[in-house]
Amino acid sequence: MSLKRRDFLKLSTAAACLGVTSTAHGMEDFKGWPDRYGMLTDTTLCIGANCRRCEEACKKTNKRSLEGLNLSDNSVFDHQRRTDPNSYTVVNRFANREDPENPIYVKKQCMHCNEPACASACLVRAFTKTPEGPVLYNKDVCIGCRYCMLACPFRMPTYDYFDAFSPEVRKCTMCHDRIIEGKIPACADVCPKEAITFGKRSDLILLAREKIRHDPDRYQQHIYGEEEVGGTSWLYLAGTDFTNIGFANNLGSTPYPEFTRGFLSAVPIVLTVWPVMLTGFWKFSKARERQEAGPETDTTVDDEKGWGDGYRHE
Repeated sequence: MSLKRRDFLKLSTAAACLGVTSTAHGMEDFKGWPDRYGMLTDTTLCIGANCRRCEEACKKTNKRSLEGLNLSDNSVFDHQRRTDPNSYTVVNRFANREDPENPIYVKKQCMHCNEPACASACLVRAFTKTPEGPVLYNKDVCIGCRYCMLACPFRMPTYDYFDAFSPEVRKCTMCHDRIIEGKIPACADVCPKEAITFGKRSDLILLAREKIRHDPDRYQQHIYGEEEVGGTSWLYLAGTDFTNIGFANNLGSTPYPEFTRGFLSAVPIVLTVWPVMLTGFWKFSKARERQEAGPETDTTVDDEKGWGDGYRHE
């Protein structure tokens, strides 16, 4: 079997077209698993100062270093913190415009979107939206492109550079291991004020609406995460406009994968699977040619220079 350069290029083009057609048409809208779990954070209940037990519990559960963690050190609130490879959740302090004497504390972590942009942007499907609700990451297939970090509307995935031999993306898992064991996530379990509630997402939305109805002066008439970017598994209540406590109000209700679904669905097969497979076909073809031609014909030199025409040049 001899595969000429012209035939190889034709096959490559056909394969790319097939990849675009099959994957793009195979994608369907996904609005989230119906019985998935979620978390509801009531920011009016979080005490923040001299607490942050959620941060400690998160580190212990995820086997992150506790070095430098001092729950009584309120100087950490002097600047806005972001999650990092060692801290999957952080609590920040915001000025309370309605009551300056009582600042607002807000816990931030991965929002676990119904249709996660990180999963849509990933070339190798290292992210998965589980039936239980959490969005999980598989380090064994990750290629380190970090498109997930660029795609996330909440800027939550972080990249761990500390181990040069196995860098990986890190973020909150919503304690998926605990959920499947019948336990509640660690942060909700330790919160002394019950500012974090775990349950079925649909039930949490009903609970949030009931809280707003029962005490309309306490809460904004909005559940953050119910509609944002198509909905998230982590929901929030607040007593002030969400923009005052670090939440973006311009994300819209359209899931981010909707904007790029046609293109991104074709990327994995066109740029990763097909080139590797077709290169393998080519190498196999040339090895077969050399074997059939015998020792008198050597195409190795030509192949290394370019494509080789199957003849030996003296």
